[in-house]
Amino acid sequence: MEESGYESVLCVKPDVHVYRIPPRATNRGYRAAEWQLDQPSWSGRLRITAKGQMAYIKLEDRTSGELFAQAPVDQFPGTAVESVTDSSRYFVIRIEDGNGRRAFIGIGFGDRGDAFDFNVALQDHFKWVKQQCEFAKQAQNPDQGPKLDLGFKEGQTIKLNIANMKKKEGAAGNPRARPASTGGLSLLPPPPGGKTSTLIPPPGEQLAVGGSLAQPAVAPSSGGAPVPWPQPKPATADIWGDFTKSTGSTSSQTQPGTGWVQF
Repeated sequence: MEESGYESVLCVKPDVHVYRIPPRATNRGYRAAEWQLDQPSWSGRLRITAKGQMAYIKLEDRTSGELFAQAPVDQFPGTAVESVTDSSRYFVIRIEDGNGRRAFIGIGFGDRGDAFDFNVALQDHFKWVKQQCEFAKQAQNPDQGPKLDLGFKEGQTIKLNIANMKKKEGAAGNPRARPASTGGLSLLPPPPGGKTSTLIPPPGEQLAVGGSLAQPAVAPSSGGAPVPWPQPKPATADIWGDFTKSTGSTSSQTQPGTGWVQF
């Protein structure tokens, strides 16, 4: 992966101490107890920067920002940065100058939180570098990834039950029709073989059918021939009689054609 042209700052700690460390005689790790922790060789500011895949640990002056030493880091954990075996606040870093000379020095933080941030900043950077390398490899060789084989093996067959599928489609596509209802109420059909009954009005009345007066129905006689209802006789002009006449007149007689009796 090509290195980018800009430099980003990963972490800044204003208080760090530098120690001279004795050479490591065996393969066991470094121990901070062997250093002169009460007499640091230098104190100042620490900055971690990144440029492309590389990270740089820079020791600078607190006031002027002048560079005291620099440690390039190409991987973490690795030989460029090592933790001591007896403390979480101290590390051993490998510094380099521009002429290719290298030296190992010890650094320490007064606060455990600063040491934790220093460690996490390096871990996050190289985790990002690893992901970028994997993405670049996949972009260059897209065919090397695992493929999903959905083809039939030799001699492999499948069985489809089309009859059941047609039945389900027919049942779903042809729903049973329901009779339409009027006003939300369904009307019952007339009984089989039944006839519509005809109402026979009382004598002297007529039925209104469709806004017009209908003729009264006829009643069947015993011989089978229809006999019409008797028609009422026309009433006289004065159906109540003359109330000015005396009560001794023929008031008890029934007026012809009426069903009323005068008193």
